[in-house]
Amino acid sequence: MTTDTIRIATRESALALWQAEHVADLINQSPAFGAAELVPMTTRGDQILDKTLNKVGGKGLFIKELETAMLEGRADIAVHSMKDVPAEMPKGFALAAVLTREDPRDALVGATLAELAQGAVVGTSSLRRAAQLLQQRPDLQIKPVRGNVNTRLAKLDAGEYDAILLACAGLKRLGFEDRITEALPVTTMLPAVGQGIVGIECLAAADSLRQQLATLEDDTATVTIAAERQVAGTLGATCHSPLGVHATLEGNTITLDALLLSEDGRQSLHESASGARNEALALGQKVAEAMLARGAQDLLVEGP
Repeated sequence: MTTDTIRIATRESALALWQAEHVADLINQSPAFGAAELVPMTTRGDQILDKTLNKVGGKGLFIKELETAMLEGRADIAVHSMKDVPAEMPKGFALAAVLTREDPRDALVGATLAELAQGAVVGTSSLRRAAQLLQQRPDLQIKPVRGNVNTRLAKLDAGEYDAILLACAGLKRLGFEDRITEALPVTTMLPAVGQGIVGIECLAAADSLRQQLATLEDDTATVTIAAERQVAGTLGATCHSPLGVHATLEGNTITLDALLLSEDGRQSLHESASGARNEALALGQKVAEAMLARGAQDLLVEGP
């Protein structure tokens, strides 16, 4: 048992604070730790709201300041939505634990897919969500929407959109489950890599801390996200890539689905495979290589 205080770097959005507080509660309840305290901060990704992420540097903008805080000794760990974490961890940092996955599906708020009128305006700044939506409903107008969950809901309520797309996990964690008009099945819209999973990052050299944090890890999330991240990593996919990947674990069997699209949704590559739980990385590699063999490189959108 330790009496050291674990300092948690976190973004200041309501969802980020919920996630950090959740990790703090787990730490405070565990005999492997002492206490936990939050170190809130605003990231570049939170400050730039007039441009889509793929035009200003990607989702890494949400975590760079948190990593700097750890490097400078102002924080010990950082808590992230795993869908915001690049497939390859930056040098000097490690993913110490991932927690139990919340609902991985995407949610339509404001109308169901069937209810949306011809030419309806749907808000999302996710290339993945937009491409999959256009694949099924090319008549829809996609309009970017940035800001935290509360801000996006307020824009919908103000009539700027007919519907918006958000993650079910975030809505549920913030108590907005009743705002979900339709939870889209993964067969309709494949989630982002790691969607619904909270991850804990620390310095790679912090061996003792990493061992402590490993006690918080969820085994199913660990196995499934390893397969998902291997797909993205092998493809070299970034937030500029309309890529959906989702893995499930039933007993000893992992089932993995991946979908890569053009931005307009007119072209797509889908691959799926199953394997043993101890073959998660190999399975992700297999799926990604199958996609590359079918021309995935042509659909991987280059960044700015």
